[in-house]
Amino acid sequence: MDLTGEVCPMTFVKTKLALEGMAPGQVLRVILDFAEAVESVPRSARNEGHRVLGVVQTEDNQWTVLIRRG
Repeated sequence: MDLTGEVCPMTFVKTKLALEGMAPGQVLRVILDFAEAVESVPRSARNEGHRVLGVVQTEDNQWTVLIRRG
């Protein structure tokens, strides 16, 4: 899911809605470009019972967050 251009709290709201529509164990890839969201989205996902598999910064100042639905 590409959330570039989105800011908090909408980044997590959209991530949460996407995760709710997935089966347990499925993995969601979220692309972010807002630095605050790179911290808040993984933290909030963990608080919701999901597993963050990784956060990787790309050369174009974006981050990819992988979240496994709990």
